[in-house]
Amino acid sequence: MKHTSTDPELAHRLTRRSMLGVAAGATAAALLGTTAAAPAAATELPGQGLGRPVLPPGRLGIQLYSLRDKVATLGFAQVFAELQRYGYDEVEYAGYTQGSAGPLTLAQLKQLTHDHGLRAIGSHVGYYSDNPTAYTFAQNLTRVLDDAEALGLKHIGTASGPWRYGATVDGWKRCAEEFNRFGAEAKKRGMKFYQHNHSEEFSFATDRPDVRLYDVLLAETDPSLVHLEMDIFWAYVGQYRYSRRVDGTPAPFDPLDYVLAQPDRYPLFHVKDGTRDGSAPYGYQMTDVGDGDIDYRRFIAEVTRISGGRPAHHWQAERDNPTDSLSFARRSGDHLHSLREKAG
Repeated sequence: MKHTSTDPELAHRLTRRSMLGVAAGATAAALLGTTAAAPAAATELPGQGLGRPVLPPGRLGIQLYSLRDKVATLGFAQVFAELQRYGYDEVEYAGYTQGSAGPLTLAQLKQLTHDHGLRAIGSHVGYYSDNPTAYTFAQNLTRVLDDAEALGLKHIGTASGPWRYGATVDGWKRCAEEFNRFGAEAKKRGMKFYQHNHSEEFSFATDRPDVRLYDVLLAETDPSLVHLEMDIFWAYVGQYRYSRRVDGTPAPFDPLDYVLAQPDRYPLFHVKDGTRDGSAPYGYQMTDVGDGDIDYRRFIAEVTRISGGRPAHHWQAERDNPTDSLSFARRSGDHLHSLREKAG
């Protein structure tokens, strides 16, 4: 199974696959007529502190899309063995096949995951396709949920943006209705449906240039049925790209504000890093986690704080096209384990 998406940004950049802040989210809803454990470091290093670990125990995860080259050649078992050695706790699937490593059943995949001390916490499936028999939520919802249930998943989602009916407010309302339906069916099976963002979601509606499309998604989906997986890197790219409306008026937002306003809507995160670079097409160059400019110590600590210190969220390291995917996994995991709260 491959990722599918109609997000225009992904079509341009990848092979797969705002609320203006809290106050602006309320404004958008009104406009739409809606209601809405590692050892402590001995010395402080750059980006580190001397306090408690920032990452909640047992919540170091990885999106397996980052390791798709190794899965397709070595197979899940060898990849999982490496992740176990690097101290990972969780994985998010990006498909259930392993290429030249040979066929395996869902039961075998579930067992391999468990045998290596890993929890499978989610999976990405396409939203829709023009092919009526495609493996997507829109075309094959029952099978998608059957497979997720067979794997014991608690979350099942899509990395596809709500672009099926265009970039208008009404178009996104129609997608929201479908997402609500997917979420209702997932909830019947004890799962949470979620949508993973890219930067385009933070753009403005073509028919309402005063309305950020991400706010339409939040306002028009039922919080009990549709959850969000914030890809933190792409959210910051969105902050860079869409800090002004089409008419040039300022429209700043902080991705963290979205989460702090509704932390229960964001059970999952993609921890992806990047370096600010004005010469890059979207203002950032993607890097391994820890090599970029995104302040993950602050981000994770604030989300954990607003949740009362509970390990209520899942954090998956990801890089779309790492040069050495296993090195990426090791280095990113080491960095996230090393993050400490600031002393004092």
